[in-house]
Amino acid sequence: MIQNTVLKKLSASLSGVVLFDSLHKTLYATDASVYRKIPLAVAYPKDENDIKILIDFATKNKITLIPRTAGTSLAGQCVGDGIVVDVSKHFTKILAFDETAKTIKLQPGIVRDSLNVYLKPFGLFFGPNTSTSNRCMMGGMVGNNSSGSTSIKYGVTRDKVVAIEALLSDGSAATFKEITSKDFIVKTRENTAEGKIYKAIFEELSLLENQQEIKKEFPKEIIHRRNTGYAVDEFLTSDLFGGTEPTINVAKFLSGSEGTLAFSTSMTMQLDNLPPAESIMVCAHFTSINESLLATVTAMQHNLYNCELMDKTILDCTKSNREQSKNRFFLQGDPEAVLMLEVSGDTIEAAEKLADLLITDLKQHDFGYHHAKVYGKDISKVHSLRKAGLGLLGNMIGDKKAVACIEDTAVALEDLPSYIEEFTEIMDKYQQNAVYYAHAGAGELHLRPILNLKKKEDVVLFRKITTETAELVKKYKGSFSGEHGDGIVRAEFIPLMIGAQNYQLLRRIKKAFDPNNVFNKGKITDAFAMDESLRYEVDRKEPIIETIQDFSDNEGILKLAEKCNGSGDCRKPVEAGGTMCPSYRATKDEKDTTRARANMLRDVLTNNTASNKFDSKELKEVFDLCLSCKACASECPSNVDIATMKAEFLYQYQETNGYSFRNSLFANNVKYNKLGSISPTLTNAILSTPFAKAAMGVAQKRKVPKLASKTLKKWYKKQPKSTNTKVVYLFCDEFTNFYDVEIGKDAFHLFEKLGYNLQIVAHEESGRSFISKGFLKEAKVVCNLNVAIFKDIITEETPLIGVEPSAILTFKDEYIRLAEDKKSAEKIAQNVFTFEEFIAKEIANGNIQKSFFTKEAKTLKIHGHCHQKALSGTYASFQALNFPENYSVTIINSGCCGMAGSFGYEKEHYDISMQVGEDTLFPKIRNTPKEIEIVAAGTSCRHQIFDGTQRIAKHPITYLKEALRS
Repeated sequence: MIQNTVLKKLSASLSGVVLFDSLHKTLYATDASVYRKIPLAVAYPKDENDIKILIDFATKNKITLIPRTAGTSLAGQCVGDGIVVDVSKHFTKILAFDETAKTIKLQPGIVRDSLNVYLKPFGLFFGPNTSTSNRCMMGGMVGNNSSGSTSIKYGVTRDKVVAIEALLSDGSAATFKEITSKDFIVKTRENTAEGKIYKAIFEELSLLENQQEIKKEFPKEIIHRRNTGYAVDEFLTSDLFGGTEPTINVAKFLSGSEGTLAFSTSMTMQLDNLPPAESIMVCAHFTSINESLLATVTAMQHNLYNCELMDKTILDCTKSNREQSKNRFFLQGDPEAVLMLEVSGDTIEAAEKLADLLITDLKQHDFGYHHAKVYGKDISKVHSLRKAGLGLLGNMIGDKKAVACIEDTAVALEDLPSYIEEFTEIMDKYQQNAVYYAHAGAGELHLRPILNLKKKEDVVLFRKITTETAELVKKYKGSFSGEHGDGIVRAEFIPLMIGAQNYQLLRRIKKAFDPNNVFNKGKITDAFAMDESLRYEVDRKEPIIETIQDFSDNEGILKLAEKCNGSGDCRKPVEAGGTMCPSYRATKDEKDTTRARANMLRDVLTNNTASNKFDSKELKEVFDLCLSCKACASECPSNVDIATMKAEFLYQYQETNGYSFRNSLFANNVKYNKLGSISPTLTNAILSTPFAKAAMGVAQKRKVPKLASKTLKKWYKKQPKSTNTKVVYLFCDEFTNFYDVEIGKDAFHLFEKLGYNLQIVAHEESGRSFISKGFLKEAKVVCNLNVAIFKDIITEETPLIGVEPSAILTFKDEYIRLAEDKKSAEKIAQNVFTFEEFIAKEIANGNIQKSFFTKEAKTLKIHGHCHQKALSGTYASFQALNFPENYSVTIINSGCCGMAGSFGYEKEHYDISMQVGEDTLFPKIRNTPKEIEIVAAGTSCRHQIFDGTQRIAKHPITYLKEALRS
């Protein structure tokens, strides 16, 4: 056992760092697979010399290095008991770009979609396109030989590899690239680690017996998704080994080797021209899986750019996902399967012609009952729906999950219908309703059985189903791994898939590359058992976790955390759009992802022996930078709502460890604001002093919000009663009441002019501050009081609207978990709206006319509040503000502003808060001309925008009030 003192010395010797605390080891014990192995440590190298030191350390201490980028591997490639080497943070540079040759040299930590953003102005892109493309990294794509939805047109990653620079097992550097057969022979004579590799390859592949065995046992050549074992069959094209090619490239052999042969530090990739400008996606609907597969054979005769399948199981999962439910617009009826068939042309007319020919052909063969055409930006929505498939499978409630084990099989296209028919017989034998989705056009479907791997009988079934499927794939001479790799889950079956003799060949080649087993032990050769080291202890006694919030919709908080399957959507960078996850975007640390928080919560709640299972310093650390933005509640395909779980954690943790002065101050802001409002001028003067900020733990650079001279409730009491008959209730939230009183006044003025009778009834605060600081007992009290107050007056005819999104949306979100009278809370929630939602609904119903508003021109840009984006959307803001005749409105793709209530005021969080703003929002606002005005519904957002850009943002209410005709 290597002592921590030794690991400390190792860390000190690096430019980067080695971490070996329980938090980081737990976070890196899993990837997107079913496996869990606690590593010895986690290393973050900064340069090649760091990796050399790690290789030397591993050799001397007889341990292994597990290379890792985004950690989205489905087969367990990124888990192991050695040192996990995460290059995603520092190895992120583009090293060279040759526009003429259409090649690019880059480090392994470049995100695939980010690379294509860089390449787009040059009319180029990297073709292979995985479902994880907005966060997966090029090192992982090369390591797995990834393919994705575009492989039928652009091939697989191996096809694009030009060269790889790597460190070998002795720490020496080597460049693998295309060389002549003559140069290959020269290299076999070199007395170096590299020379020994070339010599071993030459000696092994020169043997006619080995060549014949490879041809006999390896998958059919027509299957371009062949990832089983090492790609020794690639060498047979060389004239050295019975082929005709005068050149050979070992870099292509390294693609798909899963980091088991060498440590890649850079790769040079071949690029393609961007696809034709115009595309149409034909979404063909089917009444059975088999019909869709037969249709695939016909469709693939039409020069498609995509041919993807989604089955009913996944389509049903999209119904309950806030983000993906919007992307179901093209569906008609309740299909058992949908094929997404994309055609492209230089003009829309050319694309239309191709789409019509495709549809005609399908109809002539009587394939499909509906053939929807999707155009323009809507195509990306359909792709998003398909790409979300992996994560959506984690959305299944309970312990039964769609398990990755046989999800990567590939057969020849003409064999696919027969193969699936036999596969279905296997599933029927085991009473399985499997999931079918993904790359039908490439002969590969991501097939998944539904299993509970917490139970021994299903773990036994896990092996049985995998074994029988492997035997079936072998029957069709297919590939057991098409693009996801062998990892742990499939490596055991390589001898079956390619024959014992070929497997021994792979072992000898592994030995030539890596004699000391330094690189990713237990993958491809001498594999770990596929049914051991699982994420969950088999037949464990399920922990009982008592919570103050109601998590029954997920069968408890632990199972909500367990819905995270590791797909890593929370690692997508700024340029990918959306909001999740702002803390990771600011720090680039795995610790600050949604995935990390779910993983840690799952681990602690399962294994903590303390009487209060939430009492954990690791949990406190991993939740510290969570902004509770709620983006994960909608953008995570599995709807892993970390903000809600953080509130529960804070409550439970503080019940044992106490509530701090600052948390109590922020949580009870209504009580203190009532006192401060007795003399607001004096209060404002005191709170703006450095001494007061220091006492409150507020960053000195922050401007403390100023109390209004009179609260909105006091102002309202003195107003004459409206004579309008359409009653609408305003939730007078604590932020509008004490700080943003003028916005509240604007709301009354606007609604009066529009013919509504806006009223305030006596009610409690929203409880937002209590919730964000984990004061859930207090939040529950105000929730129950508000539900009792509003349950008999809020109806479809008399709705409740709010000014501040984070406050009004508690009725739709947290109140459902906190309320004792849940039925009434749910009924109220149906008729609760943000201000913009209500206005947009009334416009759509014809109750508000354009004649109310000015015809003067104005240009506005909207920054949406995070809770608004997650729980209700920002399109209503666009509809409301775009209603005045000459108003031009756009929504800024801005992510999180970074303030997040009190988070950005706290001195230790100030820098991160500002970095979050700098990631997206601030630059976009600074680049906005002064004549274009900024809109922000959130009070925190408006303060953050001013602190970060010195631009004043106004609430939508104010802009519509100003737009009224005088």
